[in-house]
Amino acid sequence: MGRSARKAELPDLGMLATRLLFGLQGELFRISAEHGFGDLRPQHGAVLAHLDEDGLRQNELTRLAGRNKQTIGAILDELEKLGYVERVPDPADRRAKLVMPTGRGLELMRLSDRIVADIENRYAQKVGREDYEAFLRTLRAITD
Repeated sequence: MGRSARKAELPDLGMLATRLLFGLQGELFRISAEHGFGDLRPQHGAVLAHLDEDGLRQNELTRLAGRNKQTIGAILDELEKLGYVERVPDPADRRAKLVMPTGRGLELMRLSDRIVADIENRYAQKVGREDYEAFLRTLRAITD
């Protein structure tokens, strides 16, 4: 049996993680587009996944996303032009800027949270709530 047949029969961690990510991401962006957010692309998810109602500094977004400063800066520039975020002075340090979601950004955050919760509920129904919770605990332990 060749490698591709073996991997088709028993996919490795990388293949499974890719299927999980692309499946979730595809559904998230498809449904978001159906609700008027068709201007977003998957790379925007590096920032959108970590947006906070109270705002975050760019360096914190960079750390959370695990990307470099230039990449996050470029994504923020795009999201700002699209009307999802704005950079405002940080009240704790006027020299710093907070990345804040706009009204459109907040609307997207609420929708995204609902979509992900629906996906997670569907997965939990498929394998059982206990097994799904155990899967999440294990995945968190592996990825920490």
